Amino acid sequence: MIDPTRHQQLEELNQVELCVKILTMSQNELYLHMRYLDLSLSSLSFEADWSRPGAATDGFTIYYQPQFLIDLCRQGRILVNRMYLHMVFHCLFCHMDTRKGRDISMWNLACDIAIESIIDHLYQTCVRIPPSMFRRETYLRFQNMGLSVFNAEGIYKKLSEQKQNSRQLQRLSAEFHTDDHDLWEQELPKSQLIRRQNLWKDIREKLQTSMETTGSKDGSEDSPNLLEQVQVENRSRYDYREFLKKFAVLKEEIQIDPDSFDPVFYTYGLELYGNMPLIEPLETKEVRRIEDFAIVIDTSMSCSGQLIRRFLEETYSVLSSTESYFCHVTIHIIQCDEQIQEDVVIHNKDEMKAYMEHFTIAGHGGTDFRPAFEYVSNLRKKGAFSNLRGMIYFTDGKGIYPVNKPAYDTVFVFIDDHYSDHSVPGWAMKIILSQEDLEEKQHEY
Repeated sequence: MIDPTRHQQLEELNQVELCVKILTMSQNELYLHMRYLDLSLSSLSFEADWSRPGAATDGFTIYYQPQFLIDLCRQGRILVNRMYLHMVFHCLFCHMDTRKGRDISMWNLACDIAIESIIDHLYQTCVRIPPSMFRRETYLRFQNMGLSVFNAEGIYKKLSEQKQNSRQLQRLSAEFHTDDHDLWEQELPKSQLIRRQNLWKDIREKLQTSMETTGSKDGSEDSPNLLEQVQVENRSRYDYREFLKKFAVLKEEIQIDPDSFDPVFYTYGLELYGNMPLIEPLETKEVRRIEDFAIVIDTSMSCSGQLIRRFLEETYSVLSSTESYFCHVTIHIIQCDEQIQEDVVIHNKDEMKAYMEHFTIAGHGGTDFRPAFEYVSNLRKKGAFSNLRGMIYFTDGKGIYPVNKPAYDTVFVFIDDHYSDHSVPGWAMKIILSQEDLEEKQHEY
């Protein structure tokens, strides 16, 4: 007589072996159609988890319920491929590490919509299922709301703004749900978190290089939506305060320099002569701070007035710090659309504060970056700046750029989900500020 326990163990073992074959076949099929995903597809191991209802990943392993996976395979091989790719993309775009206090259920939904939209735009037979009418309407609605890149952060923001009721959210969840996200919330040692982030950062950077350089050779030219998402994720976000230090100059300022003061000679003199120190601290100190630069604001109709104000408020908060810039500065704040609309010169903290209190937008025409560069270059020739280190241009990037590099550093500043940087010249720097960070700091002013 066969032992029931032994029989069950053998049956479970056979199911696990079958599931490993299913996942391995899915991995191979995805690789054959999308060779640029080789590292991504091979970076997750497989492990059976009989206690869970479906499948999930923690960034290292795919955990699956064997019977669920077998049933899914019976429904269609493409469904397994899409599920596998769905979880790989969650890892690739760091969804498990970037929630940052957002509502869990809505964040999970935003991540699923973002990933499914990428897969729906992959015209590969191994994952191709024509999107339902509901999906197409959902994507179109987000586009009409101004979302140009379907990343999780942007979708989450739009979902929050829409304030949909629970029934609508449930309908969206039912449509886009593919895997479980419970493993995202588990507490991991810091070393393991760093290892996971570095692993997928390295894979993402190599993926971008592969897609940009090989093109049609590996089929990546058929995945422009994926490449755009990868490029957006790989763009570095900067600490704006730290970035402004690039425009700092070294100069002496009247203040005590404790670093040049030797207390040994000072106390020795007091002991020897009673009230005469042998050395006193210097009354000047060399410091590196901002002295001259130009801020140009794109006031065309494509730029949001609210975002412009937030950008200026963040810049003001940086310049309000005495550690950031000298007491006397020359800062030109220039508003420009297709022509120069306004130029206000700021010399100190009080003038900056007054400007912010009475700030209004001038312009709303088209966008041409060339007039601002010509204007600043003419100011330099006329001696309006004593030591111009650079120009900051706040814009959405949709305009005509100058061909030649100016004699000063230039940085174009963009806000998440509100820009296009495809035409930015190679000689210019680019930074992307988080809209959420600006909103959080707005409450601090």
